[in-house]
Amino acid sequence: SIIRRQRQELKLLIAELKDRDKELNDMVAVHERHIQAWEDDRQKILTLAERCSLLTSELNERNAIIKSLTKKLKLLETQHNDSKITLENTQQKFKELTQKVTDSSVHCQALEEKNQSLHCSILELSAKTGQLQAREQELLTMLQLKDKALIETTDQISEVTAKFKTLENALRAAKLEEFSRNREQQDLKLTLNDVVFQINKMKDILSEKMKESSNHQEEISHLKRENGCLRSELILAAEEAQRKDQLYQFTKSKQARIEKELSSLRQVCVKQQRDLHFLHINLDSSLDSRQ
Repeated sequence: SIIRRQRQELKLLIAELKDRDKELNDMVAVHERHIQAWEDDRQKILTLAERCSLLTSELNERNAIIKSLTKKLKLLETQHNDSKITLENTQQKFKELTQKVTDSSVHCQALEEKNQSLHCSILELSAKTGQLQAREQELLTMLQLKDKALIETTDQISEVTAKFKTLENALRAAKLEEFSRNREQQDLKLTLNDVVFQINKMKDILSEKMKESSNHQEEISHLKRENGCLRSELILAAEEAQRKDQLYQFTKSKQARIEKELSSLRQVCVKQQRDLHFLHINLDSSLDSRQ
């Protein structure tokens, strides 16, 4: 009975040992699964750490790019302000040139009106000179006629003196007539001298007017050339303003593109920061689970 009891106890002990062995095997399997899960988590953590380092380097690169783009943006803003100031100065210069061209046009118009009045005065003086020349020609013709008549009278007197000595009274009358004609001739000569003096005076006035007209013509041509130069400068200033406006539009569009790229880069950075924060949370949770 003792042996049976001991055998029964041995059977019970063997059954218990088998149960304990099975429990130990289950615990070993569970422990191996935990080790495998820990290894998987370790590999995941290493992968995440490597990815985190890559993301950190990429973030540093993006930060450097953002800094360079910020510097470029500040430079572009400075250039934009300079272009704006230059555009304002060009517009002010354009207004000044326009006012100068207007003043030159008014001055040129006044000089043209003055030249027109001088031209009318020259035409009047030319007409008066022509009348005086005609009067001079008429007086010369009368003087020639008088001289011819005097010569004929002298011939007649000589003939009468040679042929008719008895006609002394007629000769005296002829002498008196000759004296009167000589006096008239002297008066005509004085009148002719006055006319010649007036003609010379008119010629001097005409030459002065012609000189003044030529001076005005030169001044008008000079003003016209200056007006042409001012108009060309005005056209060049307008073209320069247009080019600066185009440059300003190009800079504005470039700035818009840069701002768009910056906004996209900011969005990418925000997404990367969110992913990095999520990875940190996962890493902390995995570390907690490991502990």
